Amino acid sequence: MITTYQQQLRERYLAATVTPAPEPWRPVLDHTTPIGGLLGIGFAVHPDSGHDLVMVVSSDGHGLFDAVTGEKIARDRDPDLDTSTPDAHPDLTCPGLGPIAGVPVRIAGLFGGGLHSTTPDGWTLDVVSPDWPHDRVILSADGGSHNGPAGGTWWHVFHSDHSELRAAGFSPTGRTLTVATSSDLTLWTRPSC
Repeated sequence: MITTYQQQLRERYLAATVTPAPEPWRPVLDHTTPIGGLLGIGFAVHPDSGHDLVMVVSSDGHGLFDAVTGEKIARDRDPDLDTSTPDAHPDLTCPGLGPIAGVPVRIAGLFGGGLHSTTPDGWTLDVVSPDWPHDRVILSADGGSHNGPAGGTWWHVFHSDHSELRAAGFSPTGRTLTVATSSDLTLWTRPSC
């Protein structure tokens, strides 16, 4: 049985339009990066620049992106499928590539796992589905209460109405927010938290 509060919350989510993430968040690119057959993503830190890196696992191989610039910095089109898919390891890891070659990267997505849903300084990310199967990604600055209208302390930053959501969350550093669907990758970044 749906309570009055649950119905009000559902209506609040349905009424919220997609809006840009608030300051200090900024989109990494002006658009989402298309990645066909995206299976999952994971995070690492560049050993030289200290930037967050996003490793993408897809049906077309593995890619490594700089989460601050959006630049693709490494690509493996033909990984060893016996050792380089998340489901080949009990801890859902894939071996890193490029500047993190050999470093295991935990992958969240189709095979399971998850990304951080909070940052050390209080940002929260929730995935809600008031009109399932179309997921909505909600970013909030108040610990995830979602009280009041969108744009006050919470923002509807992504609506997955064209492809299946694979993973959404923060990097371990809290400086990157990402949404990965079966067809694309969207990134936001911010200065140190």
